[in-house]
Amino acid sequence: MLHPKKVGTLPIEGADEAKQTNEIGMFISLLDAIEIADKDITADALLTQRNLASYLVNRGAHYHFTAKGNQPTLQDDIAVAFEKRHEPNYIEVTPPDHGRIETRRIWTSDKLNNYLSFPHVGQVFLIEREVIYKKTGEITLETALGLTSRTPEQVDAKRLLELNRGHWGIENRCHYVIDWNFNEDRDRIRTGYGPENITRLRRFAITVIARVSDKKNSVAEQMRRLQRSTRLVFDYLRMTKNSAQASVA
Repeated sequence: MLHPKKVGTLPIEGADEAKQTNEIGMFISLLDAIEIADKDITADALLTQRNLASYLVNRGAHYHFTAKGNQPTLQDDIAVAFEKRHEPNYIEVTPPDHGRIETRRIWTSDKLNNYLSFPHVGQVFLIEREVIYKKTGEITLETALGLTSRTPEQVDAKRLLELNRGHWGIENRCHYVIDWNFNEDRDRIRTGYGPENITRLRRFAITVIARVSDKKNSVAEQMRRLQRSTRLVFDYLRMTKNSAQASVA
């Protein structure tokens, strides 16, 4: 089960006070400030909510959502549709990189459009990700279920897969680093503006490290190096007169 965290504050109408809210509560407020017409808005399972789907479509945008355990009926209905799947609608094999070969397959269907209890469904999809680790020969297989307001006439299977990869690229560059390296999901800060402030500090730290790091080292690797040497931290941030001018990669 996914549990939303307190990540921001919103003003209370007719009062000078503000209320804490989570990712679901912040979603619409953030999008209110930007133009989203004809855009594809991707989100993970936590934001797969009916009111958010209606909000996006009413503003002329399209949603690309993931279905997981927080919407069990929706997840099960989509899974049943692909139980007897045959050839995928599209297959993508990425070049060998970082010691692994990845193959992504996607199946799509619009047969549930009038059945699912979810607004504005254009089609559902199942994505299968197979990874072969060249060094060990180990093979892993992951599947993901989702739905979109785009119809098959508007977007094909290849484009759906691109949208999915783009979303998880953002997740891996930012949210994954925060969750795993800062252990944010286990953070005990709950009161006042603490959750919002500490989240901003973590994102600021990741931005600084990522901007200076070269492509050889990930943010996680650089964090481990900096934790072992205070001097490297000073050099990294140019905090002393004799800080090394070259990046500490």
